[in-house]
Amino acid sequence: MDNFYAAGRNHMFVPGLVNIPEPVLRAMNRNNEDYRSPAIPAMTKTLLEDVKQIFKTTSGTPFLFPTTGTGAWESALTNTLSPGDRVVSFLIGQFSLLWIDQQQRLGFNVDVVESK
Repeated sequence: MDNFYAAGRNHMFVPGLVNIPEPVLRAMNRNNEDYRSPAIPAMTKTLLEDVKQIFKTTSGTPFLFPTTGTGAWESALTNTLSPGDRVVSFLIGQFSLLWIDQQQRLGFNVDVVESK
């Protein structure tokens, strides 16, 4: 049986991290386009069309949300809750601690349930 993976590379077989194939690494090895560049609108237009193909649709307008996971959390919270709303959150690790901190900073009344 041939070795599918190149020698010398470490491979993790656990959920989460993924191995990136060499061709992808080489394709990523170039400078980023400045987000204020005049080339960005044209590039974004093609990305939106590609997103339609990925989701197998020809109607509607895809929406790209360029942010971190924390930005997505904030968007979810501020679009579903209002300052002063009561929220129950479970403290079960670092991500939940960050989630609770963000809820408190946004002015929610957070009831924290700690795990034992």
